[in-house]
Amino acid sequence: MRAGRLLKRWRYVSIWSRDIWLCAASVQVGPARQEFWAVWDRIRRRLWERTRLYPRCVRLSRGRVLVRDGEIRIDIVLEENEGFQVVSPSGPAYTWTRKQCGIRAHGSVWVQSEMLPVEAIALVDDNAGYHPRHTTWWWSGGDRMDTRDRAVAWSVIVGLNDSPVNSERTLWIEGVPHELGPVEFASDLSSVELSDGGRLVFHEEAARERRENLLLLRSSYRQPFGSYSGSLPRGTTLREAYGVMEHHEAVW
Repeated sequence: MRAGRLLKRWRYVSIWSRDIWLCAASVQVGPARQEFWAVWDRIRRRLWERTRLYPRCVRLSRGRVLVRDGEIRIDIVLEENEGFQVVSPSGPAYTWTRKQCGIRAHGSVWVQSEMLPVEAIALVDDNAGYHPRHTTWWWSGGDRMDTRDRAVAWSVIVGLNDSPVNSERTLWIEGVPHELGPVEFASDLSSVELSDGGRLVFHEEAARERRENLLLLRSSYRQPFGSYSGSLPRGTTLREAYGVMEHHEAVW
């Protein structure tokens, strides 16, 4: 506890390629723990996912994603780097995050006896802090190529670590991070307007959705997978891009 608030911390990994997208997370809110994973097979249009309140199937160590849950097995190596860190004031307390985006992810996903190879790009999101009891955020993350054949990636947010400057909003161009100005999300997660110039249009393909009410802890979220079109600052027009959107409301 700090200033009457529970410590919240999580590691979330999202991995995107042309054929398969997946995510996995480990979350702790005070003494409560949760884990989840999802796999979206774009070729066969199949989605598998599971959320557990008692962690036992997801292991997220530095440089590795391991999931063993029924008919699903995931084993991915992440070529992590130092990323960047942001500490933000939050009332009488603070929040912290470290972001890595555009890093290589390679390995395999097994569905029953079928093996799906993974050669992709990943975003790693580490968070810890004493967030307000009632927290709401909108988030967009994505990666691929622009029309100038540059590798681009981004992570933008409203509601967490989103001060006008020194925020976590970032655009990576060929691996070099650039802070972005404030953004605005469409309420239906169909687009993001960037104050620095540019607009991201999101094309949903599949979604994770969940509502939980554990009396003292409650949450409601929607996190669709999809592709992006549009533009970003610094002369960046997307040629091909994949990623996620998220809207999350938590009482924790």
